[in-house]
Amino acid sequence: MKLLFDQFSSRASKIITDSYSTSFSLGILYINKRIRGDIYAIYGFVRIADEIVDSFEGYDKKTLLENFKTETWEALDKRISVNPILNSFQKTVHDYNIRYELIEVFFQSMEMDLKKINYDDKKYEQYILGSAEVVGLMCLHVFTENNNETYEELKPFAMKLGSAFQKVNFLRDLKDDFHLLGRTYFPNLNLMEFTVQAKKQIEQDIERDFAMALPGIKKLPPSSRTGVYLAYIYYLSLFNKIKRLPVTGLLNKRVRINNGKKLSLMFNSLLQIKWA
Repeated sequence: MKLLFDQFSSRASKIITDSYSTSFSLGILYINKRIRGDIYAIYGFVRIADEIVDSFEGYDKKTLLENFKTETWEALDKRISVNPILNSFQKTVHDYNIRYELIEVFFQSMEMDLKKINYDDKKYEQYILGSAEVVGLMCLHVFTENNNETYEELKPFAMKLGSAFQKVNFLRDLKDDFHLLGRTYFPNLNLMEFTVQAKKQIEQDIERDFAMALPGIKKLPPSSRTGVYLAYIYYLSLFNKIKRLPVTGLLNKRVRINNGKKLSLMFNSLLQIKWA
């Protein structure tokens, strides 16, 4: 009967992913079915934590996050949870020997979102490490399927890809993060004096991350390579759209790529893929 609950838990993680991210859902469809459910499990886990700190206004976010963290460690210790998302996640963690320190660092960044922080370079790097780079490493554990040598080789590329994705999110969400949540992640940035030059410097940093990540994507096992590449293409396209916007445009609206455009973009990318 535990098998039935595990299957239900996996479906719950997929529902979370499909509900919150069309782009990731499309990319995951091109990951081998053998490991696809484990990527849903990781996304479902990080999505719940992110929702607690971002969306649960009017509730005690600190206590909710602390409880979720406690339940996570209990699920990992007991290898089961009545919370389907955590049950799915703990199974993936154990199946692929995902390192517990990655989970702890992730929670540290989520806890940073509970505070009003003036980000300097050190805190900025710390937040990106926990909120994005370690998530990339969790996924890499699955992609490399317990091949530690391949994991260590691809680790720096996975971190740069996670970093690029997160920084694009920061730019995309600049308006809402500032006006609704009172956050500005970019270090030493005063949005009241956001200049073209400051935007350009951020974009150049993101461009370097994208460039450094791509060779690692090409080295991924065939079971995950295409799916990760499609996510890369989507985020690169979103980034290019952001680059074309003036500073005022970025501060006045959240940049999006509609679902029809996403499908077209990914279909065209599939036709053009030529792996070395």
